[in-house]
Amino acid sequence: MTLTGRHLLEAFADRHADAKSALQSWAKDLEATTWATPQDVRNRYRSADFRPANRIIFNIKGNKYRVVVAVVYQAGVVRVAWVGTHAEYDKMKF
Repeated sequence: MTLTGRHLLEAFADRHADAKSALQSWAKDLEATTWATPQDVRNRYRSADFRPANRIIFNIKGNKYRVVVAVVYQAGVVRVAWVGTHAEYDKMKF
């Protein structure tokens, strides 16, 4: 998959150093795979939460952090829409 919005991950990691390696591992894993359907995502990330409009919420570092992405399966693109702490996520409306 092609990952766009990496700058959001990097900016977050600059503010939350303990998230850096987990975010890098997640991004590397994502870029090394191909998803054709939501089931492909579910097979790899059992805790992924699926939302309308092909949005997916990933738990990072034991659910301490969350990454929200939008997926265009046909194009093989994953766009980071938001990254934050679990507490920040609870205040958002996705």
